Amino acid sequence: MRAWINGRTLESPHEPALGVLDHGLVVGDGVFETIKVVDGVPFALTRHLERLARSAGGLGIGEPDLDLVRRGVEATVNGQVIPFGRIRITVTSGPGPLGSPRGDQGQTVVVVAEPSTPPPATTAIATVPWARNERGALSGLKTTSYAENALMVEHALRHGASEAVMANTAGLLCEGTGSCIFYVLDGQLVTPTLESGCLAGVTRALVLEWCRDEIDVVERDEPIEVLERADEVFLAGTTRDVQGIHRVDDRELAAPGPVTALAAKIFARRSAETVDP
Repeated sequence: MRAWINGRTLESPHEPALGVLDHGLVVGDGVFETIKVVDGVPFALTRHLERLARSAGGLGIGEPDLDLVRRGVEATVNGQVIPFGRIRITVTSGPGPLGSPRGDQGQTVVVVAEPSTPPPATTAIATVPWARNERGALSGLKTTSYAENALMVEHALRHGASEAVMANTAGLLCEGTGSCIFYVLDGQLVTPTLESGCLAGVTRALVLEWCRDEIDVVERDEPIEVLERADEVFLAGTTRDVQGIHRVDDRELAAPGPVTALAAKIFARRSAETVDP
């Protein structure tokens, strides 16, 4: 693992580097991106940086210097052997007071890269009793205010699942804590619309773009109970790519099903054609 902050590569990722008054620490005032690394090369870096900038603008902390961020990515990936791994980019509003108002000392930019283990081909998900607020101030933004998601994932882990999936306040299927969800009904591949409050996932967008020529895929909002009758379910995420679901709560599913398998095949083929689609 290598870490970099504000233009400086750290001797160790455990080296003290962040001030205790950083607003990202004090109130979770920041945005982030996680990027897959394959054979030492970041995947879809440009799309992730564009979303980082959109999230920062939506949060009102100003657009980050993306050239600086790219230098941080290079500094943390170079010199490491990463057959498969991830990069975490975090941008906060910088040092501030012990409260909600922001300071004026400029952003804090942190990049960390590490090798990791590819996820399994299939996994289990658990629905949770809490809702995503599709009308909230942070809706659609990838912010560091993730305590709610951490609570949901812990709930899922206690129920033998690796990911938590939630509805929005209208009871419509929304997303996972760190993934977008797709399901199959009568051969049609469906995913919630962005109006549901789900994040505009990079992998979600690529699945929609790449699969449309070979799969009947639509964006449509349905009650979360649709998962009780879906023929197939899969998650789409940065390190998951297309990951089949073999259990939803207590309901077992054959996974990967034929549509999921085709979507995964298409995604793998197109990903191999370009590292920055």
